[in-house]
Amino acid sequence: MSDIALEVHNLCVDYKSFRSTSIQNNLFKKKEKTDLVHAVSDVSFCVARGEIVGIVGKNGSGKSTMLKAIGGIFKPDKGTIDRRGNTVSLLSIGVGFEMNLSGRENVLLSGMLLGFKERFIREKLEEIIQFSELGEFIDYPVRTYSSGMYSKLAFAITSSLDTDILLVDEVLSVGDEHFRQKSSARMKELISDEQRTVLIVSHDMHTLGELCNRIIWMHDGRCIADGKTETVIEQYRRFMTTGEIERIV
Repeated sequence: MSDIALEVHNLCVDYKSFRSTSIQNNLFKKKEKTDLVHAVSDVSFCVARGEIVGIVGKNGSGKSTMLKAIGGIFKPDKGTIDRRGNTVSLLSIGVGFEMNLSGRENVLLSGMLLGFKERFIREKLEEIIQFSELGEFIDYPVRTYSSGMYSKLAFAITSSLDTDILLVDEVLSVGDEHFRQKSSARMKELISDEQRTVLIVSHDMHTLGELCNRIIWMHDGRCIADGKTETVIEQYRRFMTTGEIERIV
């Protein structure tokens, strides 16, 4: 690739899973046993500037964990993530908001965490609020929001504040039908910029087929396939039907 925007090399992300313990063990404060879960195992790939990459896989395959590592939420246990100096934003339910602050305050906070100046964010504020369709709820604490309201605000912020790399995790299918259509149209507008790089985690094969020119298939923390959209989606659909994996890397 002549102009690489993102390079992931031998990425590994682990976490500890506590086993259930008996009441007797809890009473005597015996040390809990833990299992080490390899959420992402030795994954490597490069993404060119302007490329739109979909990431598929069944629940628990490591898709969201990998995206959070790329976004700087999780620290890799092994391997490297080279963003090549690009700014990165992560659009994901449950990530990035202070729950006791209002939606309006979270717009300002999120923008500054992404590296934008307060003056610029305030200039974009009304545009973001209008797109979110939250109305008077923009001044309510985010902890009072439904998942749909949360996703609307998250999408409005991330899609209005331009970053070089946009990471989208399962939010395109959240919200009412009207907002899904509007967010899909905004996403198409965003990716029409040939300089913006996008990684999308989704179970919506139709949307990925429309937006992406490449698909990465994750399974049990590993990359099973990385190739053309139509080819990988077809292989993944066959796997979901038969349970058999055909390696096509």
